[in-house]
Amino acid sequence: MEASLRSAAFGDGVPPNSFAAPASPRGRLLAAIGLGARGRYAAAATLLNGLRAGKDPVIASLAASTLASHRRQLGGHAAALVLDGEALALVISEPRGEPDPDGLDAEGARADAFLGLAADNLGRGRLTAARRLLARAGAHTGNWRTRTRAGWVGAEIELASNISQAGIAPAEMALETARARGASRHVVKSQLVLGVTIVNAGSAERDRAKALVESARETAEKYEFNSLLWVACLVSADFSAGHADEYRFRGAELLHAVLRHADPCGRRLARESPWVPR
Repeated sequence: MEASLRSAAFGDGVPPNSFAAPASPRGRLLAAIGLGARGRYAAAATLLNGLRAGKDPVIASLAASTLASHRRQLGGHAAALVLDGEALALVISEPRGEPDPDGLDAEGARADAFLGLAADNLGRGRLTAARRLLARAGAHTGNWRTRTRAGWVGAEIELASNISQAGIAPAEMALETARARGASRHVVKSQLVLGVTIVNAGSAERDRAKALVESARETAEKYEFNSLLWVACLVSADFSAGHADEYRFRGAELLHAVLRHADPCGRRLARESPWVPR
């Protein structure tokens, strides 16, 4: 079962027949990641909160970072900051241990915490802190997932700094890395980040950016990556004037469905967030 859960979390995107929680902590973590990808935040939070209280500091840290990413996806950067701080404290001095191909190890946990903190500060407009934390994560980028996420955060920092041209290289790197791993969900987000970065950089490659966004939307629809699909629909509206209303309606519909499957904290954060459309 863990193999199918890992594939759903980091591979071809096909979900297992059931996300029933397996016995092992790592299996429950993978199940929670897969649930979160599909916008089933309440079910994911139940698993993650249990893991945060567990005895394994690496799994507890990864669970806190994963829950932080779910809070961030609903606009809750301040809430995520607390969770990412917790994640870092758990593994800051933890020995490297046995490496995991997808970064579910001590080094990957440290990187997740630093990258999460960078994204939290970025979302709160603290760009200098975000850059510093991204640089700290650079010492732990030994696996494909960390490199991909670092590319996203690096590109988003440049976007927020109004120097989008500098964001193209890390966004390209993220997409290449995710494709090499065959990680459908990470490819989808990388395509969205790169497409938006290209357009904001004033590049002549608008057609390529549009194709990237369309591919991201179609793949997210295929694999039910609802946590990304509502965003992809809203981005598509900016690329397709003739279908903008249709995409915005679909995005709002998907966001409503995601919020129905969120826990009370997630719904509250989304209501209060300036990043999440009403």
